[in-house]
Formats: sequence, structure tokens, C-alpha cells
Amino acid sequence: MDEIITLDYGSGGKKTARLIEQLLVPAFANPALEALGDGAVVEGTSKLAFSTDSFVVDPLFFPGGDIGKLSVCGTVNDLAVCGAEPKYLSLSFILEEGLKLEELRQIVASIQAQAEKAGVQIVTGDTKVVEKGRGDKIYINTAGIGFVRFPGLSPRNIRPGDAVIVSGAVGDHGTAVMLARSGMMQGDIRSDCAALNALCARVLGTGAAVRVLRDPTRGGVATTLNEFVEGTELGIVLREEDVPIRPQVRSACAMLGLEPLYCANEGKVLAVVAAEDAQTVLDAMRDTDEGRDAAVIGTVSDAYPGRLVMETAFGGKRILQKLTGAQLPRIC
Repeated sequence: MDEIITLDYGSGGKKTARLIEQLLVPAFANPALEALGDGAVVEGTSKLAFSTDSFVVDPLFFPGGDIGKLSVCGTVNDLAVCGAEPKYLSLSFILEEGLKLEELRQIVASIQAQAEKAGVQIVTGDTKVVEKGRGDKIYINTAGIGFVRFPGLSPRNIRPGDAVIVSGAVGDHGTAVMLARSGMMQGDIRSDCAALNALCARVLGTGAAVRVLRDPTRGGVATTLNEFVEGTELGIVLREEDVPIRPQVRSACAMLGLEPLYCANEGKVLAVVAAEDAQTVLDAMRDTDEGRDAAVIGTVSDAYPGRLVMETAFGGKRILQKLTGAQLPRIC
């Protein structure tokens, strides 16, 4: 690890993983933490899922969402992909002196609307204010608790031949935020920011053999799929032609020098499922607004241990590694 923290450590890629694995996990080691899921499943009167996330997105408002909507959806989704029914959130603000009250009102209204839509309650919180120049308008932390309805989801369940499914077009959030940040015209590129608890519950409720669910936020689809297979005897083969990417997102990424597969998503789910249940899961996703463009994009294979391999449209193959560096800082 480096002697100082750089933006790379917030990218969701290799350095983020190194920080977690070499510093944080050894310091706080326990079985719930060591699973390194989007949330921890812990024992209570019934099994609970518990997750926390902090949001530092720049700009605060972007096409398709804002930091308030993002703070609810991000934590709701982390619980949902654990197989849990999200129920309660905490909400903490760090406000910078000079923040316009009207902007705060808009953010609070967005949080309220999204919490109601997702069916969760905000039951505790905190507010701190720092001096002007010591923050960037507003940072938000949300923690969430949900009841585990579908236990046992884990990358350790993945088997050769399993299908890899994404619930819709990838790269929308990261591209929309970067365009808004740069001041370029967004056109019809909007963040996919959405709560996915209803979609996840529908998929898991089919009884299909779902091995694992994950929302590919920082680091994007490529980094998340790498996390599934790294250090194992299994690999994943993606088919480039099957990965849904909106043409306008592809064009914008080319202009910005970005790879859509590494761009953050805030309203998509990756699912690895038994091959025979792939169509059942697709149908369940496509029966929701958030999953209407779901697609099978790859297969689990034992031919490339620990690797994510892309079969290109030209018939070749290339290895997709975890995101290296800070491609998209301050994205969520």
C-alpha cells in the first residue's frame, strides 16, 4: 500500500480491495465481515442484513437523480442483493457552512420520496456542520437493516455452466454523472439510480437456483464479476455482443475515454443462476420496470480460473481485470 491515501483508493477497484483486505478486515476480523458482501448477515431474533454506505457524489444533482435519491437507493440495494427485505435506514448529514437551504430542502424531499417508494423508514440520524472549505456542500451516510428472506446467497455457490445475467443496460450512472460534472450536454443519458428491492424479491421468489446477486456500483460490471471468481478455480466468459449498452452511453464513454463495463451503475443487478433457470430469472426481471432490458451476458467456466474473459465481437478474447486507478472518482 502507498504511504498516503489517493483517489485511487476510492475507485472500487484494485486499491480499494487492497485497503479493505490488508487494513480493515484484519483490524475488525469476524465471520460476518469476512464474507465481504454488500451487507452483513447477522443473528437476531431472525436473521438480519445490515449495511452502511457514504455518498460524496459530485455534482449533487445530475440527470436521473441526486445525492439524496442515491443515498436511499444505494443502501436499499445493498440489502436487497443480500436476500433481505429492507426495512429501516439511518440518515446522517455532514453539511458544509454555506450550503444553500433550498438545495438541502430538495435533497431531503428526494430522500423522503425515494424512501416511501422503496417501502423503508428512516428511523434515526445525525447532522454535523463543518466550516466553509472543510467539506464539499454535503456528504451523506445511510445505514440500513433488513430481514433476510432468502438466505445463502454467495459467490461461493457459483458452478461451471451457470448463466450470468444483468438486469439492464450498463454504464448509465457513471456516464451521466461524468457528463454533468464536465458541463457537457447530456442529451438523453440519465442515471439509472433506482431501488431494486422489488426486482430482487421477484427474482428470488421464483424459486430459481440463484447463486449470488450483486449491484455493480463503483468499478462497474467488470470489477464485480472479477470479485466473484478471483482466487477460485472458476472463471467467467462474457460475450461482448450480448452486454446491453445504450448507443449514446457507448459514444459518450468513447468521447470521455471511459470503458462502460467499468462505469458505475446505481440501478442494475448482476445475477449468477443455474443455466436451466436463466429464462425464469430473465422473465421475472423483465416483468419489472427496472429489469425490462435484462440479458444473459456470459457463462461461468472452469477454462479460465480466476479470470474474467471477454469474447469480442471480432471473435477474439481479452482479459478484463479489476478497475485500476480512479477512473470515476466521487461517483457515488
